[in-house]
Amino acid sequence: MTKNFSWCVRVYYEDTDAGGVVFYANYLKFFERARSEWLRAAGVQQQALMHSDGVMFVVTGTAVDYHAPAQLDDELNLTVAVEKLGRASVQFFQQAWRGQQLLTSGRIKVACVGAKSFRPQPIPASVLLKIAPPAEQ
Repeated sequence: MTKNFSWCVRVYYEDTDAGGVVFYANYLKFFERARSEWLRAAGVQQQALMHSDGVMFVVTGTAVDYHAPAQLDDELNLTVAVEKLGRASVQFFQQAWRGQQLLTSGRIKVACVGAKSFRPQPIPASVLLKIAPPAEQ
């Protein structure tokens, strides 16, 4: 997998608040979509992973900084980079850009857990091979 990944999303009316800008919590939804597409691009199907390995990924922490607002009809470029890859967790650094302007940046921590127990589980080796940044492979 490449070190950085990007995914574009359009801002719809439903994404905005009464002031006409993207509601702050919706950036987490945008980041989630970008991570899901990043996994898909790496060849990891989350539903299949749950059925074959009995594990899934859950968000365990977020820290988001807001730099400038996005507005209706803006096209955002969302980036995904693995910042830290652990035995049972991944910390991502993500950003939302409009052209050359940074709008939002965040660190999102995701854990691998048992699909039934919700207890931490090691990330399957087959997944690690697909998601590890080039320097860690």
